[in-house]
Amino acid sequence: MNNQVSVVIICKNEAHIIGRTIAAALRFSDDVIVVDSGSTDGTQAIVTNAGARLIETGWEGYGKNKNKGVAVASHDWILSVDADEVADDTLIRELNQLVLPDPAVMYNIRFRVFLGSDMIRYGEWSNDAHIRLYNRTHTHWNEAAVHESLLMPAHTKVMSVKGYLHHYTSRNLEEFTVKMVGYASLNAAKYHQQGKKAGWTKLYLAAPFSFIKNYIFRLGFLDGKAGFIVARMNAFYTWLKYVRLDEMNRNKNY
Repeated sequence: MNNQVSVVIICKNEAHIIGRTIAAALRFSDDVIVVDSGSTDGTQAIVTNAGARLIETGWEGYGKNKNKGVAVASHDWILSVDADEVADDTLIRELNQLVLPDPAVMYNIRFRVFLGSDMIRYGEWSNDAHIRLYNRTHTHWNEAAVHESLLMPAHTKVMSVKGYLHHYTSRNLEEFTVKMVGYASLNAAKYHQQGKKAGWTKLYLAAPFSFIKNYIFRLGFLDGKAGFIVARMNAFYTWLKYVRLDEMNRNKNY
């Protein structure tokens, strides 16, 4: 076990999978922290019974909630994981063997994304990878409500590790739709605060272009029905994001 790494997981209503996520994390870390933002499905009991530390808080956005967990971690090296992301055996083995001498190095981790039981190999979710392992003395998450990112100070080096995080994004179409609606609203609010506009091309062309790009040019059709659903829902998300942004820009109460 690599006792240099703390695992920080943000969570809400993930009783169906949080136990698996924690069990995988405990195979390479002695410090697993779950930041729960008001679960009502029994997630908290699963977390404590599984051997993780539970931090209960309100929802202040992805970046802020991740930083809350980082602040109480036992180690400076942090692996940031969402509740529906499970490390595979190869990644666990690599993390146990990884030597972490340089805090200016940040590690990129590849993802395998699932819709229900179907792994998505093409389209927007193909070749998915994110920087998730870092040293908190070198960087931290920005405070974006959605699509948060780690700050990249000067002299940062990015390396990769073998293995994957398996991202079980949604169990079914209903859950997927709810998630996309939520992301669209959060991103619209983010764009509104940044002073961005939803012009004619964004409102009417961005969504069709998203579908064509991911379903045709990125070969999403090779994933069959699941590939069609992912391309269609990403196009729906794109359309709704700009519709909500246009509504906010027109409404003086925002």
